[in-house]
Amino acid sequence: MYSVQPGSTKDGELLLFSSVIVLLQVVYGCPDKCRCHSSTNFVDCSQQGLAEIPSHLPPQTRTLHLQDNQIHHLPAFAFRSVPWLTALNLSNNSLSDLAPGAFHGLQHLQVLNLTQNSLLSLESRLFHSLPQLRELDLSSNNISHLPTSLGETWENLTILAVQQNQLQQLDRALLESMPSVRLLFLKDNLWKCNCHLLGLKLWLEKFIYKGGITDGVICGSPDTWKGKDLLRIPHELYQPCPLAAPDPESSQLQWPGSTHGVVLRPSENHNLGERDLLECELKPKPRPANLRHAIATVIITGVVCGIVCLMMLAAAIYGCTYAAITAQYHGGPLAQTNDPGKVEEKERLDSSPA
Repeated sequence: MYSVQPGSTKDGELLLFSSVIVLLQVVYGCPDKCRCHSSTNFVDCSQQGLAEIPSHLPPQTRTLHLQDNQIHHLPAFAFRSVPWLTALNLSNNSLSDLAPGAFHGLQHLQVLNLTQNSLLSLESRLFHSLPQLRELDLSSNNISHLPTSLGETWENLTILAVQQNQLQQLDRALLESMPSVRLLFLKDNLWKCNCHLLGLKLWLEKFIYKGGITDGVICGSPDTWKGKDLLRIPHELYQPCPLAAPDPESSQLQWPGSTHGVVLRPSENHNLGERDLLECELKPKPRPANLRHAIATVIITGVVCGIVCLMMLAAAIYGCTYAAITAQYHGGPLAQTNDPGKVEEKERLDSSPA
């Protein structure tokens, strides 16, 4: 009968334990140049001069720091190895190219930091795979346009930062796709305060009324409003945006009873386009009177008029009183002035012959 020696059993257990340790290191290992904290599922790969996303990241990672590196490009499914990620920091890299599916698979991501990179534009579907996103920082890039459909899945977004970019306009439809947003950072862009920004102004007024917080929109152009706060420009100074210029190929107008169409010449079409653009700019108008100032002016005027009327009334009363007192002290001026002696002398002189 085969018997197992105690020493061989102990050696087998030690071998099995070593194999498990090696297997765990392979599956849950920490990449080179990264520091992994298994207790908090936090992986720190910042300030390591990385040019790409490290491979073999622990799949249980919840927070990943990749800031202060030299990553230029994010390919599709760049984070497929960390599906439970909730916070991702990619700030201060050299990111200029984000593949449309760069964040695919991150169904639980809530915080995404892309500040201080070299982004020029964003693909309209870039964030569609992030339904739980709550905080997005796109500040300090060179973004000149945000697609309207960029925020189709931003129902849960509460913080959006796009300050220090090259934005001139922001579509109101994009803002309305963020019903939960509470903090909005927009400063230090090239905002063009013309008719196309009226939608942003109206949305911001409603946003602030509901308790939202924003750092404001400072106009970069035109010169009339440069440096002015968009929210302080009266609505009356905005003109309706002109309709788009018609296609030159469809600009022929057929007059009734005529067999020939009237063709709009290219030079005329160009002039009309320039005129439309000029009409689109804000046209300065006399600033409407402030209601508070008008009310204050009316009140002051009424007070002054009332004082003048009271003074006139007092003068009239004083005059009448003075006249009455004088008459009383003289004992009737008519009786005293009609002296009988003087009257008789006057009658004698009148009856004497001439």
